[in-house]
Amino acid sequence: MARIIIGGFQHETNTFAPSKATLEAFTSPGSWPALVTGAPLFDAVKGINISVAGFIGEARRLGHELVPTSWAAASPSAHVTDEAFEHIAGLIVAGVKAALPADALYLCLHGAMVTESFEDGEGELIRRIREVTGPDLPILASLDLHANVTPEMVARADGLDAYRTYPHIDMAETGARVARTLDARLKSGSSKPARAFEQIPFLMPLVRQCTMAEPAGRLYGMIPAIEAEHNVTLAFATGFPAADIYHCGASVFAYGEDDVCVKLAVKQLVDAINAVEAEFAAQLPDPDTAVREAMRIAATADKPVVIADVQDNSGGGGDSDTTGLLRALISNGAEGAAIGLIVDPAAAEAAHAAGVGAEITLGLGGKSKVPGDAPYDGTFRVEALSDGQFTATGPFYSGSHMRLGLSARLSIGGVQIVVGSRKVQMADRMMYRFLGIEPEAMKILGNKSSVHYRADFAPIAAEIIECAAPGPVLADPGALPWKHLRPGLRVRPLGEPFGG
Repeated sequence: MARIIIGGFQHETNTFAPSKATLEAFTSPGSWPALVTGAPLFDAVKGINISVAGFIGEARRLGHELVPTSWAAASPSAHVTDEAFEHIAGLIVAGVKAALPADALYLCLHGAMVTESFEDGEGELIRRIREVTGPDLPILASLDLHANVTPEMVARADGLDAYRTYPHIDMAETGARVARTLDARLKSGSSKPARAFEQIPFLMPLVRQCTMAEPAGRLYGMIPAIEAEHNVTLAFATGFPAADIYHCGASVFAYGEDDVCVKLAVKQLVDAINAVEAEFAAQLPDPDTAVREAMRIAATADKPVVIADVQDNSGGGGDSDTTGLLRALISNGAEGAAIGLIVDPAAAEAAHAAGVGAEITLGLGGKSKVPGDAPYDGTFRVEALSDGQFTATGPFYSGSHMRLGLSARLSIGGVQIVVGSRKVQMADRMMYRFLGIEPEAMKILGNKSSVHYRADFAPIAAEIIECAAPGPVLADPGALPWKHLRPGLRVRPLGEPFGG
């Protein structure tokens, strides 16, 4: 039995997004548990598809003693405020100090956190922990597939591993895999591992990082065989291409016993990725074109057509309140359509005040003032009301206790609208059902999500159409106003290099 300290701090930062992650964003639960410290951490994450839960379950199965510090997560947004970072990092570091001596430490991280003061939030957190533990305590961490991994993160940790699916249906499994890696490391008594790290020279659009499609599917499928061939742990992080930092972008990294083997493993996967750069390019239709195509397909389909509003994805930093796709559904006369989640606390409150069956006139959404977007002014019928609490059932959010705040189903013409008060990516069918919409019965579903919706909606979809309505999570990273990327990095597949 080993004594293992655990903790976590997760945030995916879109530096172009309209709203920052304050401390309240981490202390108010939405789709993930709120900030938790000490023993309550175990119950807070139990049964949820997140890495720390997978690590806890597997480490306990292997017979280890776990000492919790703190764990926190918030929906993707702009920078984590200094107040939030200092408070949560302080809790974790203090918890680590109090838990020593120990045999190892595990961190549940994202890998793409940018704070008001630090481009590399995770690297800074590990640095502070190292000041307390010293250089010899093994520190291993799980990362999101979208991590913008830095050389400092690789150097300061003794093992990093990342999700291998997008949609992230393997978050808990990744934590369990790290637990097995750590267990093997402790049993072997091996010294500091060899490591290798290489960054990919182009940014990958989020919509082309999906492992349910190519080229990502076959690239991730290569990892187990390369690991076995070279006796290493190997990871591929596709990066989060909306963080204006020096180390933004995809990378490949490996840890093992032999310097030559880790370098060969990384090179093998990097060469395969670079060979299919052109396949990562993305061009998406505007919302009117997408809606008209969806209506054409839906006229004869026996399943709903899903339109993904990929650029207002709260999972990528959007506020989930733009109205481009909503306008297109209404203006084109779509029938049997539903769209969600539109986050507008004032509209939800107005619906609750008016009651079911009432009509309310208001400007819906558009509060984040994204260029090219505005509130949709109209008269809506209140169809259903909810406190926004339910349990997700799909593969991505599996087991998560959703708390969307005051919520309402509004209708206008042939369109049903799911309105909530807290932003959560539309990636679970229960996010329609909790307000009385049966997704399978609709002709068109407009989901504010880039890829995660596919896990629960692809099985019921006649077809999926991605569209580019106004939003802060641009499908083409080359269209963003970059300032701080490393010189030479191509801002889109086969695109122009950043000049610095």
